[in-house]
Amino acid sequence: MSTPLVVISFIKFRPIKLIHLWSSLYAGVVSVILVMLSFQQQGYSYDIRYAPIILTFAYLGPTAGLITGLFSLLTRLYTSGQWYPAITGWGFLMLGFSVIYFYTKRLTAIKRSFILFAAYIVIYGITVFTFNILVDKPVFHIQYILFVMLGVIIGAFLIESYMKLHRLNTRLTDIYRMVEASESKYRLIAENTSDLIMVMDEKQAVSYFSPSHEIVLGFQCCELESLELCKFIHPEDVKGFRSTIKLMFDNKESQSMEFRLKHKEGHWIEFESRCVPVKRENELIGNIVIISRDISERKQAEEILLRSEKLSIVGELAAGVAHEIRNPLTTLKGFMQLYKKEDSSIDELLLNELGRIETITSQLLTLGKPQAVQLIRTNILEIIEGTLELLAPEALMSNIQFKLDFEEPSYFITCERNQLKQVFLNLLKNAMEAMKDGGEIQINLRRGSEDECIISVQDQGCGIPEELLPRLGEPFYTLKEKGTGLGLMISHKIIKQHHGSITFTSKENAGTKVEIKLPMAS
Repeated sequence: MSTPLVVISFIKFRPIKLIHLWSSLYAGVVSVILVMLSFQQQGYSYDIRYAPIILTFAYLGPTAGLITGLFSLLTRLYTSGQWYPAITGWGFLMLGFSVIYFYTKRLTAIKRSFILFAAYIVIYGITVFTFNILVDKPVFHIQYILFVMLGVIIGAFLIESYMKLHRLNTRLTDIYRMVEASESKYRLIAENTSDLIMVMDEKQAVSYFSPSHEIVLGFQCCELESLELCKFIHPEDVKGFRSTIKLMFDNKESQSMEFRLKHKEGHWIEFESRCVPVKRENELIGNIVIISRDISERKQAEEILLRSEKLSIVGELAAGVAHEIRNPLTTLKGFMQLYKKEDSSIDELLLNELGRIETITSQLLTLGKPQAVQLIRTNILEIIEGTLELLAPEALMSNIQFKLDFEEPSYFITCERNQLKQVFLNLLKNAMEAMKDGGEIQINLRRGSEDECIISVQDQGCGIPEELLPRLGEPFYTLKEKGTGLGLMISHKIIKQHHGSITFTSKENAGTKVEIKLPMAS
């Protein structure tokens, strides 16, 4: 009877509908088999059919027990005679078992089994003496009761074993599902986060790379696993990285650090990392989890903010200095013009230098003093053409030609005409000064993909070293012998006020290209 219960414990358990009914039917079949295996003694049939009945009452209740008992009674009546004592005994047992179950519902099933068996002994004894069944053979009856008791004990033991095994399997299944769900959740996070997650052992060998490495660095995880981590850390950051990792293994505390990792295309990306040590059972550090985040954009934003603050300070300083210089300078220039001698080259030189000082102070005032801006809808092509006409005589004397290309006849933007003209004058003069041997300056206008106007100026000059390009536009930084660096600085400021951008690309002896992007007017 207990065999299928034990077998089910070793396979995946699934709840069965009407489990009590099916179990009672199965127990009834078992009792039928036990009746079929009975032996006869002086016209009476003896078997252990009441062992499954007792267990069914104890574990499944009166309904299931009555079904099992009915199967055993019908089979008993079919296989042998002496119906009256069999039916009477069966009736008293079913009634007694039902009453006992009602009063012992709060007890465990194993205790109920022994109480029911004790009741079975009492009712069996009453039946034997009532119907005078083999009263002269007490040893036979004792053997029979012990035989039934053995069946109850073995059956109860196997069923309890099954119950315990089933509870254990259920608990293990629940734990497995929890672990699987947790693993799935963490895998979902690890595989879809933009942060880089690495797991490093005490030998500084990485055992796990999150899939985000493929997106951020361009390397496949299999490629990274075959490389030493320090191979794609910036050489300047390797020493700090190793010392931080060593410190974590010694102090067992989390650390933060910044380092640069190499992209597959060759450029470096800055990361901010949080390193968390993972302890073993012996309290020693077994692994370190490194979670890194790309902070390149944040660094750029900080650089822009720093540059903006720098410009603000320089602008305030420039305005104050220019104001103090300009007043006496105006007086000096006026008197020089009054006393100028026609043949005096010294006076002419003084006037030129005074004019140069006045130009610088004007630029300083433009930089530091807020300008009243009147934005109007203007065709930028007209501004560029007007600027080229203004510079044409100077370009002709320097053997320089302007080549203007445009895709459309009009590019309307909202701007302050004079300010943009100043930007184009600065850029074109810089291009002309870079072309000592003459050449061609190409100006191109086109419409961008995001409804913007793109103006590019390409010269054939000496070019600018690539490492110096980021410094263009800084105050008082210039590559010209007598330059101040304020022209490009003012140009940057004007383009920014017009919600545009200006970029420089150049190589030595290959010319310089300046590209300006401005939003089109709606």
